[in-house]
Amino acid sequence: MSLPPKNSFTFALAAEQQERLRAMAAEMRYKTCVVPHTTLAFEGPNCRVNLYTSGKCLVQGRGAEDFVLYFLEPVVLQSAGLGYEEVLNPENFEPHMGSDESGKGDFFGPLVTAAAYVDKDLILAMQELGVKDCKLMTDKQTLFIGAKLRELLGKERHTVVMMGPEAYNRLYGKFRNVNDLLAWAHARCIENLLETVPDCPRAVADQFAGEQAIKRALMKKGRKIKLEQRHKAESDMAVAAASVLAREAFLRGLYKLGDSVAAALPKGATDVANMGIELVKKHGPSVLARIAKCHFATTDRVLAAAGFSRGDLPADARAQSRSAQK
Repeated sequence: MSLPPKNSFTFALAAEQQERLRAMAAEMRYKTCVVPHTTLAFEGPNCRVNLYTSGKCLVQGRGAEDFVLYFLEPVVLQSAGLGYEEVLNPENFEPHMGSDESGKGDFFGPLVTAAAYVDKDLILAMQELGVKDCKLMTDKQTLFIGAKLRELLGKERHTVVMMGPEAYNRLYGKFRNVNDLLAWAHARCIENLLETVPDCPRAVADQFAGEQAIKRALMKKGRKIKLEQRHKAESDMAVAAASVLAREAFLRGLYKLGDSVAAALPKGATDVANMGIELVKKHGPSVLARIAKCHFATTDRVLAAAGFSRGDLPADARAQSRSAQK
């Protein structure tokens, strides 16, 4: 299967790699330009290169693939990967599934876990579609590619487990530990996907907790699968696909919850208190149980500012994290 050249690449550069990029740009006398939030931006051969303050390097344009292959990899990264993925990591192209979650660190909105099954043909199709770790994509890209990805995989090769805030708060009260709750959700996704792809030999997930946490949560069928947990597992296409599916579902869930209270609920866990205070004053403290993860310490700040306490929440939403108890 022959794919057209990719026109967008993203890399996380270490400090010494950033310096090599600056030195190369100066030596090649590339035309620099001003781009917000970058420490270096220049026009390469038929491409644009942006080095952001975070260390993320974005290469875009019809010449992006050649630039990465002939300049960025040998000079800056000093490693070869593009075009050799299957040679370097053949196991990544073998049939397997990956799972990932979205919403764990967001005060408002659901917690979503997803799993996706891949084989070589699906991976090639995903590469053509532009599937990658959702953290490297905008919300608009995530929503667009997520819809295309669901169509590509069909109902049989992916699964999504969404916990709205009310269910999340109830389950957190039972587990009292986010990682244990996540392990349970990942295990449910693996089990669900094994219903439609029972011969899948292994599952890959991020290293968010001890490997035994997911294994303990797996039921009889899931315990037969080989489970791998890795740091930065999103480099595996199955996990990247799961990250896109989970984030797409999270965004749609967040928007739906916002519509229910006639507000644009913010993402993340910072700069969210003012919205929470406004909604509690308007709808009462029980609104937090419907739209937010109430074990966050933010809950107590919001309730106090609106003249309430945690005891005013519905019983299922009163459990606190250790940080909230301090």
